[in-house]
Amino acid sequence: MTDLRPQCDNASAAGARQDAPLKTGPLPTGPLARRLAGAAAAAVALAILTLAGCASPGPQSPPAARLTPAAAGLAAGPVADTPFPDTAWWRALGDPALDALIAQGLAGQPGLQAAAARLAVAAADADALVASQGPQLGGAVDLTRQRFTQHGLVPPPIAGSTRDVASAQATARYELDFFGRHAAALRAALGQQQAAAAELQAARVLLSARLAQGWVGLARLLALRDIAQRTLAQREAQLDLTRQRVDAGLDTEVELRLAQGTLPDARQQIEALNGQITLARHQLAVLSGQAPQALASAQPALQPLRQAALPEHIGADLLGRRADVVAARWRVESALGRVDSARAEFYPNINLIGFVGLSSLGLNRLLSVGSRNLGAGPALHLPLFDGGLLRAELGARAAEADAAVAAYNGAVLEAAREVADASATLQSINRQQAEQAQAGAATEAAYRLAQQRYQAGLGSYLLVLGAETAVLAQRGNAAELKARALDSQVALMRALGGGWRDDPPAQAVR
Repeated sequence: MTDLRPQCDNASAAGARQDAPLKTGPLPTGPLARRLAGAAAAAVALAILTLAGCASPGPQSPPAARLTPAAAGLAAGPVADTPFPDTAWWRALGDPALDALIAQGLAGQPGLQAAAARLAVAAADADALVASQGPQLGGAVDLTRQRFTQHGLVPPPIAGSTRDVASAQATARYELDFFGRHAAALRAALGQQQAAAAELQAARVLLSARLAQGWVGLARLLALRDIAQRTLAQREAQLDLTRQRVDAGLDTEVELRLAQGTLPDARQQIEALNGQITLARHQLAVLSGQAPQALASAQPALQPLRQAALPEHIGADLLGRRADVVAARWRVESALGRVDSARAEFYPNINLIGFVGLSSLGLNRLLSVGSRNLGAGPALHLPLFDGGLLRAELGARAAEADAAVAAYNGAVLEAAREVADASATLQSINRQQAEQAQAGAATEAAYRLAQQRYQAGLGSYLLVLGAETAVLAQRGNAAELKARALDSQVALMRALGGGWRDDPPAQAVR
């Protein structure tokens, strides 16, 4: 409802009466004229009393201010369309198996199905509201066998007799939306529908992000298990070499016991990783709408997964593409519509009502001309004195609107924080990866040199094993950093909205 007047507008009502065309001519006389004049005077008096005594919404505080995405900290970037990310952003990782898994999850995950059902409910509510605001037609047919009392108002010969009472009637009703009550209610319903649509998309983006992060996490665990298994093989070789040195008198039992103690520790690490891999597969399967054991053979590889380059600028418009921010914005619009609807309750409610039908005593006369009945006319409903109920309702709706604005502002700030966190984390990881690459290259070179010296008889195999230990440690660091980078990349994609754009409302507000 768009009428924001704070009280009943007596002046506009009087102006409407003054603008009515004046008819000139001889005034009627006689009993009928006097009766009409009395009815007119009564109507004028009733209108004056009604307008003077109608409930008033009173002064209202202005709604809370909404925070813009640019004010949340991304104003430095361009606000034009920033072409990042793509709607199928996970394809940038370069793993067809992940693409298929996300497609399956988006098609059959129960959480998404529940969100889609909530959207269907909101759409049905909006459609029902649109339908209720049009002309309403109805019909009724009644047939009653009734005995009329001898001591009532009905005279003989009907009194004391038993007769059939029949009626068939059609009714029509239409409410005139002079003060925007219907339009405001429809705007609120459409806001709920659009919020539910945005929340469905937010759930889709969240699911795809969780699947991608889970896939990266599983690849990380598999990579670490490969390194742990290579570490176990290395420690077994070191134990064999230590036994040989003990047998040759070059080492003592101390070195042998120390070498033996490293094997259970390596096996324990492998078993711990196996347990984590099983749980990660279960989680991925359930997230994609499958049974827990459905991905028991999944073997994602960490090394082939690609890291995407960061955009040069992250514009404020990207926050506006986030489905959760869009949903919060539509919740605000819906709440403001409910405020307008509550304010319109202070003004008259005018209905046009009509009926036509047949009614008779006895079925034999139901279809005769004399059994017809019909009528039509307006009905006016206006709150006069309600003890402050309407003001309380309006205050509650205004408070709900302020709460919706606060939730929207919080969503904008949280979105800005997530973007800033993911961007800063990626930049930090990129610098760490550059340093680790240098350290990894140095250990690889040392390992190759140790092998060459051992093959030339210039060094012991223990030196080769020690150099390999450093190589395995750096490979583990590299796997951890790449997994963190990919995880942060997915987090940034989600923080930027997953490439979704808000669609216009499905229905125009009348």
